[in-house]
Amino acid sequence: MLMARRQRGALLPLILILASIAGAASRTPEYSWMLQPFTRPPASHPIIVPLPQAVFFDPIRHENVHWEALHTFNPAAIVRNGQVYVLYRAEDKTGAMGIGAHTSRLGLAVSSDGVHFRQMPEPVFYPAHDSQFEREWPGGVEDPRIVQTQDGLYVLTYTQWNRRTWRAAIATSRDLIHWTKYGPAFGTTGKYARLRYKSAGIVTRLDEGRLVAARLHGRYWMYWGEGTISVATSTDLIHWSPVEDRSGNPIPLLTPRPGLFDSVLAEVGAPPLLTTQGIVLLYNGKNATADGDPQIGPGAYSSGQALFSAADPTRLLARSAHPYFEPEEPWERSGQYSAGTTFVEGLVFFHHQWFLYYGCADSFVGVAVHR
Repeated sequence: MLMARRQRGALLPLILILASIAGAASRTPEYSWMLQPFTRPPASHPIIVPLPQAVFFDPIRHENVHWEALHTFNPAAIVRNGQVYVLYRAEDKTGAMGIGAHTSRLGLAVSSDGVHFRQMPEPVFYPAHDSQFEREWPGGVEDPRIVQTQDGLYVLTYTQWNRRTWRAAIATSRDLIHWTKYGPAFGTTGKYARLRYKSAGIVTRLDEGRLVAARLHGRYWMYWGEGTISVATSTDLIHWSPVEDRSGNPIPLLTPRPGLFDSVLAEVGAPPLLTTQGIVLLYNGKNATADGDPQIGPGAYSSGQALFSAADPTRLLARSAHPYFEPEEPWERSGQYSAGTTFVEGLVFFHHQWFLYYGCADSFVGVAVHR
């Protein structure tokens, strides 16, 4: 597949990608473009878990809050200064007991090997008395994905949840600690101002070992959506416009498929990856309680992959019929979401391997590796 524009230093990383794909086992020719297999480390266990003792002085409540006492899940990941940094969603014990009923903030954990992490004592991204207060309080900030620009700016996509509506929003940072919030990705005025949307992943490319935001045809591209996946474009990574059909509606690119693992919904996973064969989208699928994939538990979330054309990022080339990663461990099939979840949101290339970071049953963070 020809890319619209060759990037300096891109050839070697693309060769590494192809070699990694070619060396993987147990695949069929039609899926040779996929990143697989991903395997859990020996003696697998959650890599990030709740820390009930961690305390944070909340700027809205004006009191100490045990900010990650209940659940830690749905992680973004990036490589910085030779280490893996994971931004993860952490829920406190406020609110009613139920999914989405607590306040979520984003914690930061650091690892030198990609598997063993040290969690920082306080969140680095959270609701405050700022320009986004009405959109983020009291539900919080959820489900991050992160990319890096060529010059080192970190761009975060995340969900704003005020317990009335939700939207994908944008923030940036130079150090993963201090952040600037820009609000909803599609703006606060115009036809998309009231749209409920979430789960946004910006297309990346591998450049000298780093995953950086990729330009195609002079623009950045972002796949987004829960239920149906669509795509948007931007010239600055901050302001985004959905790609529309002739009727002026977002183009549906991936939709649920009866009888398969994504029979209820398809939802964007980790930031998509540009390869010589196209754009590889790692996405999350929810199985139906009836008429779904009989080999996966009813209501379970597992992970699929889809391939889009680099020449036309709206054109679907291939899509996996079966998940490449699914709940297996007890801690992936219990917890807050007991139907089971391997909810992929983070992907990094680290120590010549692919590390996949995922949420487990809306309760923990896990990792799997593709060598």
